[in-house]
Order: sequence, then structure tokens, then C-alpha cells
Amino acid sequence: MIFAGVIRAFIEDAIVAINLTSDEMEVSVGEKLRALRLSRNLEQKTLAERAGVSVRALRNLESGQGSTLKTLISILRALGKQDWLNTIAPVATINPLTLTREAQPRQRASRARRARNSEKH
Repeated sequence: MIFAGVIRAFIEDAIVAINLTSDEMEVSVGEKLRALRLSRNLEQKTLAERAGVSVRALRNLESGQGSTLKTLISILRALGKQDWLNTIAPVATINPLTLTREAQPRQRASRARRARNSEKH
């Protein structure tokens, strides 16, 4: 039963995240990073030093007031969560075509098709 509740909460969070504005997403990411920092009982100063960023940069990231990608990556690395970046644009590990018996893996990309000229017949 607990597992079903966790799944439900995860799905609800995902649905909410889809409808967030960019600013709201930034705040949400910052809140998650702050919660992770606090769960590890780290002060902002300590985490900022470990990450090699200023306390102000960390404060801006956690509050959703703008940050750089470099700061985000540095903080994730300092928290040991750089694998979160792999979830941004995951690469499919299973190609549905390889599941069929006769499918062959692609050897090359197909060429772009030229648009037909409607004046020529």
C-alpha cells in the first residue's frame, strides 16, 4: 500500500511539473536542492565551499532567483547527485524495432527528402 502511495505522489508531481512556468520550475528545482541539502544537514556555506561556488550563487539557485548551468552542475556534483542530469533527456535503451524477429538495427540515418515541386508533373 505504501508503494502505491509513492507511485501516486510521483505521478501527481510529474503532472504538476508539466504545467509549471519556467519560473515555477526554477523555484521547484531550488526547493528540491534545498531539501536535499538540509536532509544531509549541510549549511549553505559548507555546500557552497564543497561545490566551489559562492554562497550567493547557491542562495539564488535554491530560491529560484536565477542561476547558471555551471552552478547547478557544481552543486549536484557536491551533493553526489550528478546522475540527475541523465534524466533530463534520457536516451532510449530499447528500440521497439529490435523487438521484432526480423528487424535489423539501423546502419545509417536516412536522407532528408526534397519537397516536390507542384509545378512539375
